[in-house]
Amino acid sequence: MGTKGPDDGRPAKDGEESSVPDEMWEKFLRDHESEIRSTAPKEPSARARMVTARLREQDARATAQQGGRKRRFRKKGGAGAAVQPGQPEGWRTGSAWRELDGRAGRRRRMLSAVGVVVAVAVAVIAVHPGWALSHLPDGLGDRFASSGDADSVPTPLPPETTRPTTAPSAREPSVPTLKRPFAGSPAEGWADGADAIVLPNATPVGTLSRAQVAFALKETKQLLVAANVDPRTLRGERPQAALDVIDPHQTDLLDLLDTALRKPDKRHDPLTMFSRFDPHELRLVGDVVKVRGRMTFKRGEGASVMVHADYTFVYPVAQAGGGSTEVQRTIVRRVLDTQLLDPTKYEVTPGKLGVISYDEDIANSACEIYDGFFHPQFTTDAASGAPATGPATDPYDRSKNLDPNRPDVCGTVTRT
Repeated sequence: MGTKGPDDGRPAKDGEESSVPDEMWEKFLRDHESEIRSTAPKEPSARARMVTARLREQDARATAQQGGRKRRFRKKGGAGAAVQPGQPEGWRTGSAWRELDGRAGRRRRMLSAVGVVVAVAVAVIAVHPGWALSHLPDGLGDRFASSGDADSVPTPLPPETTRPTTAPSAREPSVPTLKRPFAGSPAEGWADGADAIVLPNATPVGTLSRAQVAFALKETKQLLVAANVDPRTLRGERPQAALDVIDPHQTDLLDLLDTALRKPDKRHDPLTMFSRFDPHELRLVGDVVKVRGRMTFKRGEGASVMVHADYTFVYPVAQAGGGSTEVQRTIVRRVLDTQLLDPTKYEVTPGKLGVISYDEDIANSACEIYDGFFHPQFTTDAASGAPATGPATDPYDRSKNLDPNRPDVCGTVTRT
């Protein structure tokens, strides 16, 4: 049964030519392909060529089956228009072109809309991976996850070389777990432990050689690592490796730290220099401490080099004992200034470092408890320590310097 012509459907007589010139047909194909190229989200011209080729192949097969003759249908009131087998109604015929073009146009707009939806979906998954994947139809979320879970660990950040201008952007809220203790935290993209403390390239400073400056940088890193990353220090043991870095001539400082470690109180608080947890109360989750910051140096007064270190350490912990699965994080920002004096000009201990100043900002640890350990708050704990009266702060915001004159109050944190 033949397809109906665009006007009256009467068959055309053999030998009648189509009223549509080939030039117009070619123009239609060019215009049609141009529209596809301008609107479709994928390369459509190849698709149009494929469709045209497939239809021509169907024409050739039909022509061969009919002994080389094309079936034709008559236009109403005039010459017939060749309608070829297997093609849609009105193919290559006057008024029906717009119907075909209308259908193709709607399809192209739908594909474009789908392209926009896909783009939006990808953006949503990138910004809110947990929510987006959980709201996808069954099975589709698994496909996204298998091709690269958007809720997986983010790409590690490059080392911090200058002060950030803003706080890290918020991640999709996620509950930290024993398997992913940094979930939902900006620290999940930070480097691990000692490797996160990247030393700047040393150069000669004043009378000090490049090697001496490099030594000052290396020893400052050693002090930071031994005081804040070493598992023994974190378990509450004596941080002897950190104490060994400090010049023995700094007797006042060493006596203060020794007293703080032996008999902590408000005036002698080891947490001002060292990160410590009570192993009878808490256990570290995993063996990774996330760290971010930077180290710089400059010429100091006299024949010396001054090193400035500013780093934030993030510790995931759980309650001691194997039954607890809740994970909390304590965040500590430390600012440390050290100095290496020229041993040929000053009375110093060769191979030791002088500590000029140190400061800390501790987040998610009970206030006004001076037993020498951090005490993060768990949901199952009764409230402990002094109530929060200070302003809310973001412990991950490294865009501002620590104010040495800030009031000593217990505040709240906006995230951990």
